[in-house]
Amino acid sequence: MEKLKIGVIGVGNISNEHIQAYLKNPNVELYAFCDINETQLKMMAEKYGVTRTFTDKDEMLALPELDAVSVCTWNSEHAPCTIAALNAGKHVLCEKPMATTVEEAIAMKEAAERNGKLLQIGFVRRFGNDCEVLQDFIQQDFLGEIYYAKATYLRRNGNPMGWFGDVSRSGGGPLIDLGVHVIDLTRYLMGNPKPVSVYGVTFRKLGNRSELKDQKDYVSASATDHDICDVEDMATAMVRYDNGAVLSVETSFSLNLKKPQGTIELFGTKGGARLDPELELYTDINGYMADVNLCSPTALSFDGLFQKEIDHFADCILHGTPCRAPAQDGIDIMRILRAIYKSAETGHEVLL
Repeated sequence: MEKLKIGVIGVGNISNEHIQAYLKNPNVELYAFCDINETQLKMMAEKYGVTRTFTDKDEMLALPELDAVSVCTWNSEHAPCTIAALNAGKHVLCEKPMATTVEEAIAMKEAAERNGKLLQIGFVRRFGNDCEVLQDFIQQDFLGEIYYAKATYLRRNGNPMGWFGDVSRSGGGPLIDLGVHVIDLTRYLMGNPKPVSVYGVTFRKLGNRSELKDQKDYVSASATDHDICDVEDMATAMVRYDNGAVLSVETSFSLNLKKPQGTIELFGTKGGARLDPELELYTDINGYMADVNLCSPTALSFDGLFQKEIDHFADCILHGTPCRAPAQDGIDIMRILRAIYKSAETGHEVLL
């Protein structure tokens, strides 16, 4: 079987995860890199031994032998790069968030359908061992009807700066960068109910905390000494779904809390669950409330998240396996994200 030839558009921080996973897949050949930053492009090409490099995506996409691409650019370029790749006849794995607007996301899906190509969205948390284990309990009806969920992704000093702090390139701050992960994961575990309304609030109080001497939780490869910071510090929202279930979400780049948090909680009629990142289960046994802790920590390891995602992408292309992170799910999440921002701006609930 001939190997899939893969290109990567945007070779900043997150692309390392894609690249390393592609290199470990025996059915894939890492074929070409593209980035507008020539210094970064040269450094990554030398690091991974890629000889075909481009600063113009259309030149790379013109390669007839190229089969698929990962789009790892800043958010505002997700739609243009993805649509260009699809129109060039390439399959696409686009990093999250799918786009910066709902209209862009819809156009991306239409391009995939028009060209008969796969468009997978980078909802990498769906491929985690923790997600798989918790899904197993949910499918066995351990939780019963899940009617409430809480998703928290908070950093104390974690504004990455670079393009992440520039709303013109990012589309927003921690909500669209971090919140997208936990909103999607909780919705996925709940069976992908349809969002019907949103109420949200955003805050811009602490900025990028450049006055602090402490090391940041995360720093973008594109960070400079003269970055723009016009995104929110923190966002919180309530999302109501068509089955009556509700999600509460909190996410931040900068917040005065003790330590960073990343927690998923699900509450059902028969039991509850918490990922923090260990999995704890809460139920009642023989008439008594009981907590259940799994004895296998390796089952909940985050190791291999991107490898499973990349392997799935290749498998979908080669064997027609149904995609676990399809474009429509990306559109639904974009509707939620943009509605939260609109609610925060207007001070009112937004109906979807």
